[in-house]
Amino acid sequence: MDIIDRIAERRIEEAMARGELDDLPGTGKPLALDEDALVPAELRMAYRVLKNAGCLPPAVALRREMRSVEALLARSEDDANRARATRRLSMLAARLDACGHRSPLWLERSYHERLVTRLGASTGSD
Repeated sequence: MDIIDRIAERRIEEAMARGELDDLPGTGKPLALDEDALVPAELRMAYRVLKNAGCLPPAVALRREMRSVEALLARSEDDANRARATRRLSMLAARLDACGHRSPLWLERSYHERLVTRLGASTGSD
């Protein structure tokens, strides 16, 4: 800890000892952390409505499906299934990119090719 942190900690402990922090609003209650500070202010209400309705934002749903297809691809031993999973993964990555979100697969362009090579997937059409 640097000197500023030590001073701040000492002052907080002194205030707690004097009881100055006992009557703060929300004392003894859990923090309300459902506000998503990373979501732009103009989108928070829409995201909250979607969340309350049990819907996921499109980018989150696409990423979830991508993880599922990646797991399928990793455990698949059939070349035809690997080829289908690879095409599905490419399509999902393109949809994610079209939504304005960077796909984890395309952060490095060669990742997809290395994945296909490593898993021995066929990239030809069925």
